[in-house]
Amino acid sequence: VMRVLARGNWMDDSGEVVQASYPGFLADESDPDEVPSRLDLANWMTSSGNPLTARTFVNRLWKQLFGSGLVRTLGDFGTQGSRPSHPALLDWLAADFVEHGWDIKRLQTMIISSAAYLQSSVNRQRYHEIDPANRFLARAPRFRLSAEEVRDGALSISGLFNPAIGGPSVYPYQPANYLSSIGKGWKESNDGALYRRGLYTFWRRTMLYPTFQIFDAPSREFCSVNRPRTNTPLQALVTLNDPTFVEAARVFGQRILSEGGAHDEDRLAFAFTAATSRPPKPAEFAVLRDTLAEQRAEYAADRAAAGQLIENGKAPTPEGIDPAELAAWTALANILLNLDETITRE
Repeated sequence: VMRVLARGNWMDDSGEVVQASYPGFLADESDPDEVPSRLDLANWMTSSGNPLTARTFVNRLWKQLFGSGLVRTLGDFGTQGSRPSHPALLDWLAADFVEHGWDIKRLQTMIISSAAYLQSSVNRQRYHEIDPANRFLARAPRFRLSAEEVRDGALSISGLFNPAIGGPSVYPYQPANYLSSIGKGWKESNDGALYRRGLYTFWRRTMLYPTFQIFDAPSREFCSVNRPRTNTPLQALVTLNDPTFVEAARVFGQRILSEGGAHDEDRLAFAFTAATSRPPKPAEFAVLRDTLAEQRAEYAADRAAAGQLIENGKAPTPEGIDPAELAAWTALANILLNLDETITRE
């Protein structure tokens, strides 16, 4: 039972009982003789008389794919929000979305196969004076991936990624006493659960998974409509040293050795292409070749360090593989997973 609260006092139960209904200034499609249910609310939100739901969803998906929405104020489509950069496009996408049964996969496929999305992000300064913020998409926007996508990308490149949908929360690598300050433990997941997508990571409000926090994930103390994007040295320390990324680099190294071919040149090209989705340029290839030679020499001289590096993580290491060779490729893979181009939407 909900009541009108006198001066907002939730302990005061003397107020008038309030029945479930819709905001009076908006269209009301309910049966006046029945108390509307949650299903009625859902039907009302998605009815043809309420275009706001579809427009808001389309705008948020656009923001996820392009870095900023057609309306930049994601949580405010009102008079105090920003105007859409492409009003007709927003209207058309929302109408098309509804007409095709609110099919999210179809909408996303249509956007990412468009000429606007497939552009290069190279800034040739052609429209810098008239459109410095690239709101009219003369080139593809360039932005760092979200916290969960950075982790999922490393797991996917390495071959560890587990695409299973649904199920209980996952506990990635963390010290066992991580939540000891609030009297809670942290029991790491095992087997394939460790490598499930970041969406399923266990999340305690105000004490979120540190890797995600460093990549600007919100604490969930309150609703965050639009995440900030920062670039700090701590982010590089995460992708270079976090156990999840070190293990991903080691398994990526194993994948390079098993799938990349029999020669270093083939393996280097395979590794760079797997991480960045393009072949290396001659100058980049030379850097990769020199780095591999340096790492081979270092780990051949210190096989104990090589063994320590390839012991990271719970994923199995193939038998009979040379520890120094795998460590060298692991170090190279770690560099590739930490590249700006690997964690940035180009």
